Amino acid sequence: MEVDDRDFLNTPPIKTVRFGGNVANTLAKSKQGDKGDYELLKHQLTDPDIKDAQIINWLQEFRACVTQLSKDHEQLVYAVLRLPWLGRSQAVVDEYLSFLSNLVSAQTVYLRTCLKMAVSNFTPARVRICEGGVDISDSDDDDENLPRNFNHCHQALQIILRYVPSTSRFLMPILSENFPFVQKSSRTLECYVHNLLRVTVYIPALRREILELIISKMLTLDVSAPRAEIEEMEESAEQKSCEASQDDCLFDMDEDRDSGLEATLPDCSVMAHPVAERLDTLMSVLLAFIKDACFQNGVLELERTKALYRDLLSVFDKLILPTHASYHVQYCVFYLSSLRLGLAEAFLDHLWKLLQSPSQPPILRQAAAGYIGSFLARAKFLPVSTVKACLDLLLPWLHLYIDSQDANSRSFCDITLHGPFYATCQAVFYALVFRHRAIVEGNMKKGLAYLQSLNLERIVMCQLNPLKVCLPAITNMFAAITRKYQLVFCYTIIERNNRNTLPIIRSSVGGDSVSANTNPLDSFFPFDPYLLKRSGKLIEPLYQVWEEPADCVVDTSKREVRKVSVDEEDDFLRGETPQMDTVMGMTPGSFESHLRSPSSVGSPPLTFLQRPF
Repeated sequence: MEVDDRDFLNTPPIKTVRFGGNVANTLAKSKQGDKGDYELLKHQLTDPDIKDAQIINWLQEFRACVTQLSKDHEQLVYAVLRLPWLGRSQAVVDEYLSFLSNLVSAQTVYLRTCLKMAVSNFTPARVRICEGGVDISDSDDDDENLPRNFNHCHQALQIILRYVPSTSRFLMPILSENFPFVQKSSRTLECYVHNLLRVTVYIPALRREILELIISKMLTLDVSAPRAEIEEMEESAEQKSCEASQDDCLFDMDEDRDSGLEATLPDCSVMAHPVAERLDTLMSVLLAFIKDACFQNGVLELERTKALYRDLLSVFDKLILPTHASYHVQYCVFYLSSLRLGLAEAFLDHLWKLLQSPSQPPILRQAAAGYIGSFLARAKFLPVSTVKACLDLLLPWLHLYIDSQDANSRSFCDITLHGPFYATCQAVFYALVFRHRAIVEGNMKKGLAYLQSLNLERIVMCQLNPLKVCLPAITNMFAAITRKYQLVFCYTIIERNNRNTLPIIRSSVGGDSVSANTNPLDSFFPFDPYLLKRSGKLIEPLYQVWEEPADCVVDTSKREVRKVSVDEEDDFLRGETPQMDTVMGMTPGSFESHLRSPSSVGSPPLTFLQRPF
């Protein structure tokens, strides 16, 4: 007859067990060399049909002799820790946690083992179905008890932390070792990352390291799912869905509803690309964590937000910024920066310091410039005053750089020597392409005066020739916009660069030269359109889509300005804006420099971000 758990707890522990003695006697006999009962005890602990009452009895027996469980009984302790306590009655859970607290306080040699036990349950149990000796299924067990089981795992970790304050030093390597392989299912990765982030709530000292671990794995997924592949698979899936819908129209829709056929339609929120689907899941978890960490009862908690920003910025510098061509992970910083203008300005200020610091590697300075340009262009939450404040830093730095090169023998087009300069030029061009209308709207005269004060003509026409290095799509759109406002005429330079067949110089010491290509800077724009569906719902309201100006796109085949719909594809970098090879007039501007001496090129005055968070 089944033993009732409540009645069982009201009776004293059973002194004898199935192998013929109690645990204490078995340990004593084993110490004297009699291993029979000891091996039988280990075997019985692994019984798959073990009942709740039996588990409680074992745990009570082991608690009574926990001081005897030395390193010599390692295999036996492992068997006890592997008892199936999750998903059992609350009495089993309570007894297991009590045993755990006694074990780690009396035998710290088992600390790592106890930590591994808790962390190993951060993912759903695996279900294997075997037919004919062959595994035909290896899917996640998504049972309804999963949240409860996870709660108990975190309860176990907190109990261990209470008795062993140094737990955090030993926990981080275990969290890293147990991280599921990135090719595991979305559900497995989601559960593990969710539980890692829960650890940061009660062990805040580990938050930065945990974020670093999670983001490193997400970057692996991100660079494994190129934008072109995602778009191609989404288009293919959408086409198949449309074809299926057309086929369904051949039948009576009422009959389809009655038969439940509409339930077979694909889930539109699921990414067709399997890697993108896993990344979308993890991005959703990470963005939800950021929101929960920053808000309390719907109110932004400033100090908590600033602390999270510092942790995330550290991870950005270490992992995200040096990663070339990641497409989505960097949006965690984008999203966090949107929560308060001070955060966005602090992020821009941080990038600016990286860009203008001569001690930073050129490749990171170029990456920082790319982030600045993309952030200014795409962050809808940035007011035009912030955009202008950033331009007021970038443009003087460019002019100072030109000043320092005017009398220099290295003043020629060389990406190796002047990479940060070219990347900054491209960032400025890109930001103006997106933000020019915001600058001039409201007060056209004042906006045009500001654009003229930037002295773009001097940058475009300097000997370093940035139009030759920047992406053609950007230079052409920039040329069309600056022509519209009569700021500078770029088409003569663009045509001259196109006719010039000489390769871009890559070495100032006469080394092998490399032919020019369409992207000599190897640049990318980190905040290009976000493709992930579910997590993208949080990004969409914050994101500035590309609206091609209808009055400044030049068609060279007819020597005229053509009208373009603003509904065209968001990413104008996909196509080339045609160029105009005629100069229509003179451009206002001056070559005179009103800035400080060239010696200050590395550190222009920092006036940005004057107000606090």
